[in-house]
Amino acid sequence: MSSLSPDQHSHALAARFLAQDDPTGWFEPLYAQAAAGEARLPWHRDEANPLLQEWIAGRSGAGKSAVVIGFGTGADAEHVASLGYRTTAFEISQTAVVTARERWTGSPVDYLRADLLDLPESWHHRFDLVVEILNVQALPLSLRAEATAGVRSLVAPGGTLVVICRIRADHDVEPDGPPWPLSRQEIEAFGEDLTLINLETVGDGGWWRAEFTR
Repeated sequence: MSSLSPDQHSHALAARFLAQDDPTGWFEPLYAQAAAGEARLPWHRDEANPLLQEWIAGRSGAGKSAVVIGFGTGADAEHVASLGYRTTAFEISQTAVVTARERWTGSPVDYLRADLLDLPESWHHRFDLVVEILNVQALPLSLRAEATAGVRSLVAPGGTLVVICRIRADHDVEPDGPPWPLSRQEIEAFGEDLTLINLETVGDGGWWRAEFTR
């Protein structure tokens, strides 16, 4: 087990791959280390994100499809599926997929490997609910526009996108991530071809939660 904190360890691993011009290459090694008990995922949770639970409470997914981007350990995807959504969840790490399938044996969630920067064409405008939590902010600012466009592309006509991420104030110095929290302008960019329904600061005041529709 690494002597570094989960955040420190992931930051060091990401920095190594960024130096090799491979900004997404660190996810598979980190998940592999976690599966082997050699590291801990900084985003590990046993229950769904509380800010997602609060937003989705009372909504019915009956007859609707959902996709959870970067499912982590699967808690968010399982919660979404429990509300009746036909749920797809993807990660860039194949080890994450294997681990989630083993953890949630018998789950109705379809856990798959996919890359937000190179999504399957069949997913274009496909999902009634798109859940984006902390994934875009895990990518360098140079990839922000591309990643944001990937998220938007998943929303079906009449569908909903919910985005939950950390706030970066406009006057803040550009962070030495990961993570690279989002400014107001960057969170509003999810609405480039969608309609912004609500944008609020939540939790401890350091989080954006935004809802968009197509």
